[in-house]
Amino acid sequence: MFQNNSGAGAPPIALDDVPQFEDVSLSITGSKPALQKMIKTLHKLGFAGPNDWSQPQPIAKKWVTVLIKRLRMV
Repeated sequence: MFQNNSGAGAPPIALDDVPQFEDVSLSITGSKPALQKMIKTLHKLGFAGPNDWSQPQPIAKKWVTVLIKRLRMV
């Protein structure tokens, strides 16, 4: 009644057809209030959630936070 034709007639998957991903690192540098405001703004735009960013770290009298986004390249 039911037939299992798994793979029958399906074209083989070429390695070029497999999605490729690449990580991109973004950073924001400034005062802590400026970092918080920018993170909230990007969150409202749907770019990244507030918890996706690293904890702010001090550098040369400023603060920096980092986000790593994974992009699909194909």
